Amino acid sequence: MTGTAWFCLLGTLVSTATPGVARALPRDAAAPQDATARPRIAPAHTGRAARPDAVAPTLGEAGYYEAPAVNVLVFSNWYDGLFADSKISGVEIIQQGERIATNGDVRLSATPGQWDATARFVDRQVDRAAGTVTVTLEYPDYNWRYRIRSSTKGAAVALAVILDAPVPAALAGKAGFNLEFLPAAYFHHGYIADDRSGVFPLHPADTMTATPQRNAASGRAEGPGAEPNAIAQGTRLVLAPEDPARRVTIRSSAPVQLFDGRNQAQNGWFVLRSLIPAGRTGTVLEWEVQPNSVPGWLRAPVIAHSQLGYAPGARKVATIELDRNDRTTAPARLLRVGTDGSTTAVKTAPATRWGDYLRYNYRQLDFSDVRQPGLYMLEYGATRTAPFRIADDVYAGAWHPTLDVYFPVAMDHMYVNEGYRVWHGDAHRDDARQAPLNHEHIDLYAQGPTTDTKYKPGEHIPGLAVGGWFDAGDFDIRTQSQYQVVRSLVDTWEQWRPTRDTTAVDWTRRRTEIHVPDGTPDLLQQIRHGTLQLVAQFDAVGHAIHGIVEPDVAQYTHLGDASTKTDGLIHDPALKLGEERGGRRGTPDDRWAFTTKASALNYGSIAALAAASRSLAEADPALAKTALGIATRVWAEEQTHAPDLYQHGNTTGGPLDSERFAAAVELLRTTRDPRYATAVQTLWPAMERRFAFNLRDAVAAIPLMPQSYREGMIPAVRAYAAATVKAAAANPFGVPITTGGWAGSGTVIAGALNAYALHKAFPDIMPADPVFRGAEFLLGHHPGSDISFVSGVGTRSKEVAYGNNRADFSFIAGGVVPGVLIVKPDFPENHEDWPFFWGENEYVIPEGAMWIELAHAVQDLAGKPPAK
Repeated sequence: MTGTAWFCLLGTLVSTATPGVARALPRDAAAPQDATARPRIAPAHTGRAARPDAVAPTLGEAGYYEAPAVNVLVFSNWYDGLFADSKISGVEIIQQGERIATNGDVRLSATPGQWDATARFVDRQVDRAAGTVTVTLEYPDYNWRYRIRSSTKGAAVALAVILDAPVPAALAGKAGFNLEFLPAAYFHHGYIADDRSGVFPLHPADTMTATPQRNAASGRAEGPGAEPNAIAQGTRLVLAPEDPARRVTIRSSAPVQLFDGRNQAQNGWFVLRSLIPAGRTGTVLEWEVQPNSVPGWLRAPVIAHSQLGYAPGARKVATIELDRNDRTTAPARLLRVGTDGSTTAVKTAPATRWGDYLRYNYRQLDFSDVRQPGLYMLEYGATRTAPFRIADDVYAGAWHPTLDVYFPVAMDHMYVNEGYRVWHGDAHRDDARQAPLNHEHIDLYAQGPTTDTKYKPGEHIPGLAVGGWFDAGDFDIRTQSQYQVVRSLVDTWEQWRPTRDTTAVDWTRRRTEIHVPDGTPDLLQQIRHGTLQLVAQFDAVGHAIHGIVEPDVAQYTHLGDASTKTDGLIHDPALKLGEERGGRRGTPDDRWAFTTKASALNYGSIAALAAASRSLAEADPALAKTALGIATRVWAEEQTHAPDLYQHGNTTGGPLDSERFAAAVELLRTTRDPRYATAVQTLWPAMERRFAFNLRDAVAAIPLMPQSYREGMIPAVRAYAAATVKAAAANPFGVPITTGGWAGSGTVIAGALNAYALHKAFPDIMPADPVFRGAEFLLGHHPGSDISFVSGVGTRSKEVAYGNNRADFSFIAGGVVPGVLIVKPDFPENHEDWPFFWGENEYVIPEGAMWIELAHAVQDLAGKPPAK
């Protein structure tokens, strides 16, 4: 439950982009694939029936075990620990195009949660000749190491847990080998444990055993809790015996128990677990894992394209993603849809082979010559896409759901209503308490050795319960996200001035009404809301703070209405727990404010305040004056002392010089004061070295700087443009595709906005194509599927996402998800059936703001002004 673990990467097009894992793939002939009319990955049951003779897996060049329609990965992925369990680690199974199991490792509970301890990865040795992978891991707090060794055994992959020292006494009865199976893959399926049968529950409803509930961060007892009991047990378990596409057989030297982790948390998985025996060394546990292999099975083609459509004069390329063994040569067709439902082929051509990328091979159809407006579909073999448009105004309303719905829903400290639906009540009226000293918290927050405020740890800091947005699928206010959003929204306002008004915001009543106009442009209202929180921080403590976040994991994992997360009453330590007096209460549920000074945060915040003061000059002149006053004062103060360099995680600002440069640029744009122009010029050499990260700020300063400043930028622009061309050639989608634990939609959008800024300023050097490619990637032209990563935008878009409503398996219109996660070494993934993959599906506010900006930019380049 992260939200922003990788947002320090925003704005980096080339320096952080990994071109992917392109490699030659086998070219063995295969039987023709079964036909399917689905435009995305074929459902599990569409594959061919299994042969009675199972095929033995082999350890391939990519370092994982391969059999027809099956891969078994053994620690190809190990998460770096920032957020503990991210469901991309350990032993993993990919079966018929879907990753159905993960986290095969020694864990310390039957159904561990995201914040529970994971072992530390030490070493991985691959012996292809012997067909073995040996991984060494450790729990350093217990001074205990173990190895997991995999090998082939008939049609199975054998897994052995090997100990040089027995399980520590403290872990006896706790340490066990777990393998977690995706619930969505096993809904409506059965299982057999030895000779007893069962059906996987759609909703958890199992017996529980009462246990003390402990804080995952501190280990302290927090009252009553419960652990689930096993729902089945045996030494031979068969999952989904009735379905060849999901059948997995586990044989073990020790009893294997089946648990439903959703009994403890909605994001839990079905877990198979065997306890590690105490007092033994050597090979103490052995499993044989046999996913059902289906010779001849082929994954259905995916026709990646923009779900929104294309402008008549735009480049139009669809990319057909094929199973590595798919040798069919069907023609690709573009179909025009008539008013009577008939379809007419307006272009039929052999798809041009692009080559291999990740685990698939790719062909492309260029239909740029088709310019007639209308409704179209693409077809390859038996796969046909959803309809999309060719139209002049195709991007005109693409940003409306984000501004109309997503941002209002994300507004903290407000009651938000949409028709008959209350999204949430007035949340966090009790903000906020001073965080404790020398404390490393969850979600990358930490407090240093002093508060840098006049408040003592635990004391209420008045004035913070105003403005701001929920950072992501969780509810914290991350300052770095707040000022990124404000600046992005200001950029949109100043370039295009969208006056769209569909939301009523009343800060006096603390109420937001979606789909109700109130006479003020919605974009200005959102700029004001973010500005209120930034101003409140300086008013409350005199400097920007890291953010405001829940005091413990129990609150942090809260789902549903944000107003029910705290009682809304300021904590009074003089009162007993639950006692209420004078509008205060003894319950310490108030969020914590992390306040250690960081000059980078100050500069980032005042850059946003300076920018906001321009946009709000007419709509709210008093707030505009206050914002600019803070910005100029804090800039001057920062020049009088050495910078405060406190850093932790991604909550204390970006690189200091970059944040300082941004502040200088925005202050220059607002005041025209030559002192800021001098600062811009002085900082430019450092910005040139990190041009990808800083180029939009650098370009924004051009009109207010000497001609020599622009001329001095040209070498960096040329180098960046050349790097963009190189990055575009690394995959068939023409954008940088990242390979970290947080997928790369933010990097793609930032790269497209970088290209737009450079194209407008240096059109002879930077073409416009990268802007369109970035938008099309977000809208469905990407690996793995053809779904739009902007909920509610495009014919088929993300309808199951990681918002604060994720437990409902629903979406928030206009939210942008991280998108394609590359499960190393070569598996592109974005689940539409399981919202809890935060690295793939979690909405974050900076991406939403940047999407509004990018949609305007693309429509501008398409030649028709965006709809107001």
